[in-house]
Amino acid sequence: MGHLTKSAKEVRGRHQLTVRVKTSKYRDKSSNKWLARQLNDPYVAESKRLGYRSRAAFKLIQLDEKYKFLGKGKKIVDLGCAPGGWTQVAVQRNKGSGQVIGIDILETAPVTGAILIQQDFTEEGASEHLKELLQGKADIVMSDMAANTTGHQQTDHLRTIGLVEIAYAFAKEVLADNGIFIAKVFKGGTESVLLADIKKHFQKVSHCKPDASRAGSPEEYLVAEGFKGNDNA
Repeated sequence: MGHLTKSAKEVRGRHQLTVRVKTSKYRDKSSNKWLARQLNDPYVAESKRLGYRSRAAFKLIQLDEKYKFLGKGKKIVDLGCAPGGWTQVAVQRNKGSGQVIGIDILETAPVTGAILIQQDFTEEGASEHLKELLQGKADIVMSDMAANTTGHQQTDHLRTIGLVEIAYAFAKEVLADNGIFIAKVFKGGTESVLLADIKKHFQKVSHCKPDASRAGSPEEYLVAEGFKGNDNA
């Protein structure tokens, strides 16, 4: 992969020529709008230049720039890893050591330095499979999982929170002391009961919307730092 700019936030400010999308009888207006957005998105262009599989890689890069949790020798579980952008960043910043395990219901092309499995994380046995592959406790459990959207914001929020709850339950089982848990949530943050429990088990909990998240997207990320362990909560 290519050389990364000093700060991923610089990407958005880069000047690039605007690409105009010609209309086509084979695309409707929404498809034309999506294509134009992709072609003119600086993060899409930069991810291609650097060899990342998706612009989502910059979301993790920017979260790491702010919270500084990635680094050499980390043991990381990547939930909802397809197409592999977050996994690529995790492996890159592990500098040839540590361990990165990814899981997704979709097939993910191999990433050198990572173990990737195709399985529905919400199915029975998936978490046990991950524990078998994980050599000891994890330093980081990160989840970019989101339920398929319906277009109804409240419904989408609740469905995504359901995935956060499952990911959080797993994180409590496998995280080492002072570990970190990161999960995608929708605008409005984390449900109050769930958030209260997370705050009991972590030293610091916050929400962050990386610059790489599209301006119109309702997503943001829960960042829980300093896992206390179940016994010490």
